[in-house]
Amino acid sequence: MEPFKNNFSLQLVTCIADHLQKHVAAFDRDTFEAPIRRDLEKLELKERSQLIADHVHLALPIDHQERSRILMAMLHPDEDNHANQPSDEQGICGWGMSPLTTVVGQHGLDDFDGSLRLLREMTKRFSSEFDIRYFLLADQERALNIILGWVDDPNLHVRRLASEGTRPRLPWAMQLPQLRLNPRPTLPILEALRDDPEEYVRRSVANHLNDIAKDHPDLVANMAVDWLQGATTKREKLLRHACRTLVKQGHAVALRAVGIGVPEIEFHRLSIEPSTVKFGNALIFSVELRSTSDEPQSLLIDYVVHFKKANGRLSDKVFKWKQITLQGGKTLSAKRSHAIRPITTRRYYNGQHALSLRINGQDFGFTEFDLVGVNEGPM
Repeated sequence: MEPFKNNFSLQLVTCIADHLQKHVAAFDRDTFEAPIRRDLEKLELKERSQLIADHVHLALPIDHQERSRILMAMLHPDEDNHANQPSDEQGICGWGMSPLTTVVGQHGLDDFDGSLRLLREMTKRFSSEFDIRYFLLADQERALNIILGWVDDPNLHVRRLASEGTRPRLPWAMQLPQLRLNPRPTLPILEALRDDPEEYVRRSVANHLNDIAKDHPDLVANMAVDWLQGATTKREKLLRHACRTLVKQGHAVALRAVGIGVPEIEFHRLSIEPSTVKFGNALIFSVELRSTSDEPQSLLIDYVVHFKKANGRLSDKVFKWKQITLQGGKTLSAKRSHAIRPITTRRYYNGQHALSLRINGQDFGFTEFDLVGVNEGPM
């Protein structure tokens, strides 16, 4: 598979230059292209986009209205179906939009309303979710008043932008500290979009709520209870996805909201075999439990690995396993393996670790195991 960074290619630079030449008076193509061609291949994804953005900015006139006119003229005419397509002679779209939206975000604050209107148009050809955040950081109230007006836009990409661009913890993007501290200003946007006809938009609402839940768990859990009143199956799906972090954490209100009650079980055993795990191999475990209910019950079963840290303390990480309906009085026996191998997001240490299960938000069967061989080099 070709690296993502190659979406910002010399071919794209040529295409952008073609469109700048059409619309910018006295455009100096060599001055624009030469420094990009010199440095592009050395850079990674974000740095490539920023390099192109920097030189687009230098190629554009200073006047904000004239800049906006030129950038609008460069956009691909298809507002609906070119977000995942390459730029061409008709206009810029897809990944080619990223340098253009960056120009507006980083250099458009002096034309606040006009720049947000331009980003609204640009998002139809890719996404402006990273770049409207400059405006939210500069003047949150003013930006949100404009963005709230997008929830009824006929274009699904614009409606999604209203939710996605205002997420307090949007991955790879600038954080929004004010909204992390108090997310209530974005709730009218989410409520307006919760029953959007497009799954693409509703998924963004769910992810936005999941962001909020990491800082304000009770707020989202109580919203889920409220939103479930008279909810459609599509909204129920949205809320299950929105509450996924809370469910993994065992938040009681969130669990009840998604139909998960107190587990009525008799926990028999959690076994790890072998009890010593060599780094690079798998942690293999089995569980046995019995329902003490006379009725069928839904059981959401996750497992928690308690990893040893450098200071010797344990750090919990919850992993999804399964959701089942266990009939009254029946016994569940299940087996699972979890690879203990090098990953970029975790450093392992030799010594005593542990495993437990989290069933409907309650923890069972804390069992220790030894991890060895971490410092023995490549497997």
